[in-house]
Amino acid sequence: MNELIDLTGKNALVTGGSRGVGRATALLLAKAGANVGISYRNQHASAEAVVEELRALGVAAWAHGGDLATPEAATALFGRAESEFGGLDIFVGNHGIWPKVDAPVSEMTDEQWHGTLAANLHSMFYTCRAAARTLRSDGRLVLVGSTAGQRGEAFHADYAATKGAMISFVKGFCIELAPRGITVNCVAPGWIDTDMSATAYEGTERARIAAAIPIGRIATAEDVAGPIVFLCSELGRHVTGEILNVNGGAVLVG
Repeated sequence: MNELIDLTGKNALVTGGSRGVGRATALLLAKAGANVGISYRNQHASAEAVVEELRALGVAAWAHGGDLATPEAATALFGRAESEFGGLDIFVGNHGIWPKVDAPVSEMTDEQWHGTLAANLHSMFYTCRAAARTLRSDGRLVLVGSTAGQRGEAFHADYAATKGAMISFVKGFCIELAPRGITVNCVAPGWIDTDMSATAYEGTERARIAAAIPIGRIATAEDVAGPIVFLCSELGRHVTGEILNVNGGAVLVG
């Protein structure tokens, strides 16, 4: 790993780091030598377990809880990064929700619409604003989106709308930070084998979903973490404003 990607001495912050893609990304960053802080909303025990895994890799690590849909929590998180590390080089915005219950627009409640926007979109703005104020020159910022932001998702229009907004946000935000040498990109996964998507794979659905992916399988969290870490490294230093699809070719078929 270190022969190609060496992040020794870099300080990284990964939101939603207690499980799934966030955990896999945090561990891969640490394996490349970066110190890693993670955030979580409710999974305190899981977050602390990840911290122990990170420290076992020989890097500094910590976890911070809070609801990033509030500006105060986002400010506190980045303040913690500065106090723990003395500076920040990498920010991976991975937090968010995917409402598990199918809800057509005609029946979607105001509560669900506003809740999804707060968890996915408002929190993205608050954390990215804080990141813009905190990241060092030549830093890296990667947001975790979804193919739903590109092709839509029936019965989950709230989720797809937030991920589509993320794509547009990245396209403009990268220009603002480019003079400081900071790259801004988005990794857009398709189906991933994580806790958040577990209900979608019940019964025969796992086999049906996998069969619809050209590569023939559902991605692991590690499949997504690799491209994220690439964008955080010197190998991706001339890539900015891009949406890197990690979906096994799923968006290319009907």
